[in-house]
Amino acid sequence: MVKISKEAALEYHENGRPGKIEVKPTKPYRTQTDLSLAYSPGVAYPCLEIQQNPNDAYRYTDKGNLVAVISNGTAVLGLGDIGALSGKPVMEGKGLLFKIYGGIDVFDIEVAEKDPEKFCEAVEKIAPTFGGINLEDIKAPECFYIEERLKKTLDIPVMHDDQHGTAIISAAGLKNALEVNGKDISKVKIVVNGAGAAAISCTKLYMALGARRENIVMLDSKGVITSDRPNLTEQKKFFATDRRDIHTLEEAINGADVFVGLSKGNILSQDMIRSMADQPIVFALANPVPEISYEEAMASRPDVLMATGRSDYPNQINNVIGFPYIFRGALDVHASAINEEMKMAAVHAIANLAKQPVPDVVNDVYQVNNLTFGPLYFIPKPVDPRLITEVSAAVAKAAIESGVARKEITDWTAYKNELRELLGQETKLTQKLYDTARAHPQRVVFAEGIHPTMLKAAVQAKAEGICSPILLGNDERIEKLAKELELNLDGIEIVNLRHDNQADRRERYAKLLATKRQRQGYTVEEANDKMFERNYFGMMMVETGEADAFITGLYTKYSNTIKVAKEVIGIKPEYKHFGTMHILNSKKGTYYIADTLINRHPDKEVLKDIAKLSVRSVKFFNETPNVAMLSYSNFGTEETGSPIQVHQAVAELQSEYPDLAIDGEMQVNFALNKELRDKKYPFSRLKGLDVNTLIFPNLSSANGAYKLLQTLYPETEIIGPIQMGLNKPIHFTDFECSVRDVVNITAVAVIDAYVDKIKNRLSGDAH
Repeated sequence: MVKISKEAALEYHENGRPGKIEVKPTKPYRTQTDLSLAYSPGVAYPCLEIQQNPNDAYRYTDKGNLVAVISNGTAVLGLGDIGALSGKPVMEGKGLLFKIYGGIDVFDIEVAEKDPEKFCEAVEKIAPTFGGINLEDIKAPECFYIEERLKKTLDIPVMHDDQHGTAIISAAGLKNALEVNGKDISKVKIVVNGAGAAAISCTKLYMALGARRENIVMLDSKGVITSDRPNLTEQKKFFATDRRDIHTLEEAINGADVFVGLSKGNILSQDMIRSMADQPIVFALANPVPEISYEEAMASRPDVLMATGRSDYPNQINNVIGFPYIFRGALDVHASAINEEMKMAAVHAIANLAKQPVPDVVNDVYQVNNLTFGPLYFIPKPVDPRLITEVSAAVAKAAIESGVARKEITDWTAYKNELRELLGQETKLTQKLYDTARAHPQRVVFAEGIHPTMLKAAVQAKAEGICSPILLGNDERIEKLAKELELNLDGIEIVNLRHDNQADRRERYAKLLATKRQRQGYTVEEANDKMFERNYFGMMMVETGEADAFITGLYTKYSNTIKVAKEVIGIKPEYKHFGTMHILNSKKGTYYIADTLINRHPDKEVLKDIAKLSVRSVKFFNETPNVAMLSYSNFGTEETGSPIQVHQAVAELQSEYPDLAIDGEMQVNFALNKELRDKKYPFSRLKGLDVNTLIFPNLSSANGAYKLLQTLYPETEIIGPIQMGLNKPIHFTDFECSVRDVVNITAVAVIDAYVDKIKNRLSGDAH
């Protein structure tokens, strides 16, 4: 865990724009018409609709995606009662977490009021603004009264996250930890050290899971809470034990199965853990210093199952696993409350997620390859992208079934897709690609079977149902790597192209290639040597129809791959060149960029082919191409260099294709700003159209453009490179590609292969 200094933290909060959150417009606002719709006079119409039907606030305002994070600053993190204003950085931070994990907008509200009655009155008066309220950092016992009152008086979800967030996550952890050590929750002895808001709520939820009150011992700062102690709060009375033989933590923990610490650091000793029952569960959740360090707990005995609140150790009990997704599900059905059924649904969804195979992105973040359900992993990691779909959907469904939802969800698959889109995990385009590929899976050769990224991608592509993978490489090394990465190779073919059992195949491929290239100086002997190279061998598999598509590029230089592709596969007869495209899925739309990989300094003829191939590819993705051919000048203002090549290419393309929406040369700002372009250049063939296809004048500009956007806007999904113009579905990756990138390209290759088969079949029928 990186050590955070005071100086670094203050600099983080102060530099640039102070604070961590901002409000951004979601509707157009540049024109007078936009402003008239946004405010006066247009805004009157939704106001009147809401007056007639208050629920229409969810239709016409951000109420359905807006949560208030409200605190009076009386129990801020580990800082205590530091006041409302001093706690504002924490509330802003909570807002940031809501946004990045749940896509939820937040107003942080700091109320300078310690009197519970007056605090509730203030919250009740501002509640119509919000779709939900997250109470934060309010001290016990006032927090219990405040939450209960607001839940009764308000018709929107109210949750004190310090209580219920920790309870939900730790309950999921406890459920799974007990499954790991094979113990029954109704029989285990539980010691809870701490009696504040979180401890009370956690213990109640454990009881809802089946823990028995007589098996629970709770301690506060004075020791074991016994029924004969005077001046106990109602919450403490509920958990007071009748036992008279225990008073200290050391006495209480002897023989216990579970320890849950929600107190302070360094109060649990190794000897205390040694005194616990076999396979003890220790949740040391004090932050930033746990009740006992992870190292000390594990050293005390080898069979301990450990969780902390820290990210640098296994099994982190982190509220961010819960609250963004609980509120997301509640908001999406316009729930009037977050009830016990919804909390329990979240517990089970979180617990179940830990038992599923871990996505590659999670392993990459934590730099491990073997996160599997067991002692070191019984709680999902906070970065797990599936939390939003699994937890939010479970909570929404529970809200509907328990009767607190004002909106129904009937298509749960569509809802989960919307959630993925919300956080940029998946877009409609990638969903469509995967659905199409699943409907027509093909045989795809993965050239670099020994590369971890490609091996993972092949396994994932098979699991997604989009292809039947064929891995090229040494079978023993691939199987060894798969075992290390805990990947299942069942049903995946491995071809060791250098093995003796492939000799006949190599010879057959060599003869075919030599015959094809005999007028280019190829001999059978030379071609035979080439068949020991994975790109030659793999592409020949596609050329002969023994596979349908080929993926390569994680190891190989582009220049070599391009050369092999030209020799083995060849360029489609109607073109003289081929190229590549990247697709950028941004919040502003989908853009197709070419040529990003192949042609370094294209002349007029190359640019024409790139444009025609791009038009063909955009249509392949069921879009209408509106093509801007780019340069640093506009419509003939420069008469030398690359602009003249672009200018001439456009003129010839417009002549050859009078109905094609294509124009240039133009600067990129004019291409993407329709109003600016139409005003300045009303003669353009693109008048009134939104450009979606950008042809750059050379490789440097195209490659630099998509990588610049990728770096500046990481939320933009990029698919590619997508090959355009080869005779067969041969697709390239690069060494920077992630597993998901390779799977995306695989989906494109599968569709490419299927479309080719359909065309060939139709062509055969025609003859």
